[in-house]
Amino acid sequence: MGTLAPGEVTELLQAWRRGEPSALNRLVPVLYADLRRMAHRHMRAQPTGISVQTTMLVNEAYLRLACASEVSCHDRVHFLALCAQLMRRILVDFARSRGSLKRGGGAFRIEFDESWPVGQGLPRDVIGLDDALTELARIDLRKAKAIELRFFGGLSVEETAEVLAISRETVLRDWRMARAWLKSEISRAAGNG
Repeated sequence: MGTLAPGEVTELLQAWRRGEPSALNRLVPVLYADLRRMAHRHMRAQPTGISVQTTMLVNEAYLRLACASEVSCHDRVHFLALCAQLMRRILVDFARSRGSLKRGGGAFRIEFDESWPVGQGLPRDVIGLDDALTELARIDLRKAKAIELRFFGGLSVEETAEVLAISRETVLRDWRMARAWLKSEISRAAGNG
């Protein structure tokens, strides 16, 4: 796998945005290690015995990217943020297809724990988190995006600020407020389930 300078990554993203599929084919191998790390973070928190593997998650994200139209990524960080969103959607789709929310399906439930370190995995109830994030997005899209980028994407505060075009301090404030809201919402939903 080769390496590209940041400017070359941006050029490939612009070419892909203009409709050149070969640009994505050249870009993914360069960022493959980042994508595998991101997928591995997701998979580390999944219940044992889950049939989704890290490589499958990366490949599925690639397929969804390849089939996407009108994708806008400005640089490496924006591309990784998009991939984090895709991986979240893939895992939620998989969990929903297994019926883990409505029929029990062996879903594991845990509370949204404020001590979770960024990039150290996700709650085992990915559907519950997705539902809560969807509700938060209806109330405050930016805060939901901050959680998505940091948990699902493993992006740093600085990278999250860059993607959202806000200050580092605003990311930290949104992070604290959104985590508290999600913890409350997930706890409330678990009490009703």
